[in-house]
Amino acid sequence: MAYDFWYWPTIPGRGEFVRLTLEACGIPYRDRAREEGADALITDMAGHARGPAFAPPYLGVDGSTIAQTANILFYLSERHECGPSGMKSRYWLSQLQLTIMDFVAEAHDVHHPIGVDIYYEDQKPESLRRAHGFRGQRIPKFFDYFEHALKSEAGHWLAGARWSYADLSLFHLVAGLRYAFPLRMATLMPGYPELGALHDRVVALPELQDYLSSDRRLPFSQEDVFRHYPELDAP
Repeated sequence: MAYDFWYWPTIPGRGEFVRLTLEACGIPYRDRAREEGADALITDMAGHARGPAFAPPYLGVDGSTIAQTANILFYLSERHECGPSGMKSRYWLSQLQLTIMDFVAEAHDVHHPIGVDIYYEDQKPESLRRAHGFRGQRIPKFFDYFEHALKSEAGHWLAGARWSYADLSLFHLVAGLRYAFPLRMATLMPGYPELGALHDRVVALPELQDYLSSDRRLPFSQEDVFRHYPELDAP
């Protein structure tokens, strides 16, 4: 039986972290808002009296919801065994995924540092200031951590010999930052060879070839979490 997967239909956003795992693990799902539109998503969210989701993405399961990106990925990994199954690896990957989502939130807040209800153009001075610190301090801080995490394992992946949902998420994070901050990422990435190699290994995964070359993999855009404003980027 296919999962009902709900996320905004026109952007990758936080839902893309879930889609990558659904696709790579071969888990059947219906991308409901892409089939039926954003209004259907809003209606479905309002219709869950038991276990409602605060916001998408979420899975509809047995009349309730499983929401929050890291929580969804932990659930899918546990139920479908698409990743390392040892106790240490399970919670290590969850820890990494939660850190990735912290970083995603910071990337979003570069272009919306005051509030999500205010247009970027109306908070541009604050965004310029936020971008300076994000490029100079926050990206290297997180990248140092992820590079160390990759080097701490004997295999090529975050939990050793096999890829996991956290590896797929780290790939998407790097791709998003390359879109949003191409100049800064071109300067930084040579200093993070493990991170760059991980990105390339995920691109080459046989399990993802159909998805990555399909129109189901939406491009980044100026409506997304990762946005490219040239004035916010610098080497």
